[in-house]
Amino acid sequence: MDGARPTVVVVDDDDSVCRGLRRLLLSAGYEVLVFPSAAEFLDAAPRDRGSCLILDVRLPGMSGLELQQEMTRRGVRLPVIFITGHGDIPMSVQAMKAGALDFLPKPFDPDQLLACVAQAVRRFAEDRSLWGEIEAIRKSLDTLTPREREVLERIVTGMLNKEAAHDLGIAEKTIKVHRARVMEKMGVQSLAELVHLAEKVGIGLART
Repeated sequence: MDGARPTVVVVDDDDSVCRGLRRLLLSAGYEVLVFPSAAEFLDAAPRDRGSCLILDVRLPGMSGLELQQEMTRRGVRLPVIFITGHGDIPMSVQAMKAGALDFLPKPFDPDQLLACVAQAVRRFAEDRSLWGEIEAIRKSLDTLTPREREVLERIVTGMLNKEAAHDLGIAEKTIKVHRARVMEKMGVQSLAELVHLAEKVGIGLART
């Protein structure tokens, strides 16, 4: 999508709603993909397109809320804006708890919807940048040997070399060798940088 217009995906079985959304979104400068059911979206939507998803709660077959759960399971990370003519408070709470960006009743205000879409597109761009960084960190982690990974997991918690050596049952000088290799493979110059990278992928919560 670099250099291209953001794509908004619409999943709704109401033809009139889809036509209205398509016109509104095209007029605002977005590309639009429309699917009448959750199953068709999952089968056909390209995984590398789309900046946000406008999703009806009540759909034939799999509901919008069930689709949201399935997207999470599959790792499809589009910001979701729910729209519904039948929504209620429990639905809204469930959708928001599962990470939905907003929950708009039909008929929705066009300006409010476009504001939500703009927010979703910005969030997606920010998140995608973070996902790329995390993926690069994970690739570097994959180059570590099992022992180097053990050393990393200890030193990022604040363990001294001698503490890590005692914990692993090896010599302190061996820890120093592994530590240097870890720093090199992870592409960092300091422990602070290493801790920062590790935190981004959930490694090494500080000791209390």
